[in-house]
Amino acid sequence: MRHDDEERERLSPAPEERPDGAEARPPLRVRLRHLLIGPPRSLRDRSLFAHLSLVPLLAWVGLGADGLSSSAYGPQLAFQALGRHTYLAVGLALLTAFTVFVISTAYSRIIEKFPHGGGGYVVATKILGPHFGLVSGCALLVDYVLTVTVSVATAGIALQNALVPYVHFPESWILPVDVLLIVLLTLLNLRGVRESIVVLAPIFLLFILTHLVLIGVGVFGKLDGIGATVGRLAEECRLDAVDPAVGWLGMGALLLRAFALGGGTYTGIEAVSSSMAILREPRAKTAKATMGYMAASLAFMAAGLIVCYLLWSVEPPAAGGTETMNSRLARHVADVLPAGGVFCFLTIITEAALLLVAAQAGFLAGPRTLANLAIDSWVPRRFAALSERLTTQNGVTLMSAASLGLLLFVASDATNMHDVLERLVVMYSINVFITFSLSMVAMVLYWWNVPRERPQRRRRITLFATGAVLCIFVLVVTVKEGFSNGAWVTLFVTGGLVGACILVRRHYVTVAAKLSSLYADLADLPLPERRETREPDPALPTAVVLVSSYGGLGIHTVYNVFRAFPDHFKGLVFMSIGVIDSGAFKGENAVQGLERRTGQMLKQYVELGQRLGVPSAQRVAIGTDAVATAEELCHAVAKQYPRSTFFAGKVIFKEEGALQRFLHNETAVALQKRLHFGGLTLVILPARVL
Repeated sequence: MRHDDEERERLSPAPEERPDGAEARPPLRVRLRHLLIGPPRSLRDRSLFAHLSLVPLLAWVGLGADGLSSSAYGPQLAFQALGRHTYLAVGLALLTAFTVFVISTAYSRIIEKFPHGGGGYVVATKILGPHFGLVSGCALLVDYVLTVTVSVATAGIALQNALVPYVHFPESWILPVDVLLIVLLTLLNLRGVRESIVVLAPIFLLFILTHLVLIGVGVFGKLDGIGATVGRLAEECRLDAVDPAVGWLGMGALLLRAFALGGGTYTGIEAVSSSMAILREPRAKTAKATMGYMAASLAFMAAGLIVCYLLWSVEPPAAGGTETMNSRLARHVADVLPAGGVFCFLTIITEAALLLVAAQAGFLAGPRTLANLAIDSWVPRRFAALSERLTTQNGVTLMSAASLGLLLFVASDATNMHDVLERLVVMYSINVFITFSLSMVAMVLYWWNVPRERPQRRRRITLFATGAVLCIFVLVVTVKEGFSNGAWVTLFVTGGLVGACILVRRHYVTVAAKLSSLYADLADLPLPERRETREPDPALPTAVVLVSSYGGLGIHTVYNVFRAFPDHFKGLVFMSIGVIDSGAFKGENAVQGLERRTGQMLKQYVELGQRLGVPSAQRVAIGTDAVATAEELCHAVAKQYPRSTFFAGKVIFKEEGALQRFLHNETAVALQKRLHFGGLTLVILPARVL
């Protein structure tokens, strides 16, 4: 919880005034924070969700850029895996484009079935079960950390490729530049989703333009000699076919191995279905349009680059070198263009910039996945909270820290930045295809179990079965080939995260069960008939009870008030804070809906108080920070009821450590400190967990 001057300034009923009547300026740190990430947003603005959500074009920029940016490293690694058998590049390009369309079409169908988002996590949870969903969610979470890390690491290399002909830019500078870029992206994302994408949209469009020219000239510029090229490739193919060490079977194996090791090409396709909550209504239509843009652009870009590598005889990076194949291709093509130097620079620098746009997908979808896990109690629930700018601030911060840690860890054991990138891409591909595979298998199972007369059943089974075969094949080959080159790290981290999530949820379930059993009988106690509704008298002592839901724990708190202070309080005010988190912030009516549900819950407490013969009332406030919003409401209630004392319940463990404090928010304790500082009294009543 934040306890700084900014929160007090933000929540004060009226701006503080200086003696001369001028409005007081906020503290320096508050002004600096607002300068960096923007001022707080108003939850009462009904146009807020429309302002924050993305139309298809902006969604293509913010989410599709992740898939499109993989053309900076995926095609290179696939082509590199062919070795001297480059004549297979044409088949590799076709297979790559086919796979892009299969996976993207499959995810478009997934969006139809699950229009509220969640991606592979929701698919696996709903169809295969919660634990399969957990595996998919953890794989996705690590995947989005790697999205940021891989994108920024590749951007650093591309940036050096673009600038090294003009300025001194040694390889040793790339890692510090990468660290700085992650920090800058973190600040940008703390401002909000739409703001970060609008800033980067021109970069995305310039990348599209320069790479269209690159591939167009790269292909059509070689048409004059296409006959000789085809003849040369056919001869190489014939020689390998009759070579006992290769043969047709060996050629097929080489092609499939290269295809699998280029698995990084398909990363990012999942991002759209994971981020439905930030898309403009109608979400399913917006998402499918975004997916179509992504599939067409990625298939063209990846297949086109592979063909261009072949036509221009582009060599893979030498050992220890950092110049990418895309950079070399751009320099070759620039030689036949007017103002080729400018074109080459723009092509490489926009590739670096697009990779930063792609890192956005990690910052957009990663915290959303973490919030989904938090809502289902797999991770601490604080990760579902929104900031005053309505971003999943805790998730963005965690993504940033994890990306920095992973980058530094891999770099510490690598000989050069190209080696760092190869290891990261291997790690990246594994978790992408864990999620892909689970999603495809789940959808095959779903369509297999629907009635046979259901329209599209046979086509859907064929689509998802094809996707499942492709994804499982890529996953198995990548793990086998890259196990010692980083794959084991991904499997270890993902497995460890799954285990940690199981322990967290087990803790939440155990605590909930114990509380339910301890206080269940309170909800069924016989009560007098409901009496006439009366408001508490402001002149008499009033107990203000903070509750979060109606049940045995809340009722226990009410009874404890009168047990601890018999015959003292003559009125009750029930107060609750509706917290807008990632689970609640789903559309334009989210705030009003939450306020209505919270009010209906409080009515049950008001009825309880009336039946106990105590005049009762209710108060509701909505916000993103429970403590800050409750503090403001408490001061407002205290003005209306000057003789009020505030009460809150808190779960108490026999042996409480840092873990319990981390898993259970310290709302009551944090609020008590603030109210005591503000001259109000808050009494915490314990709810013991045996």
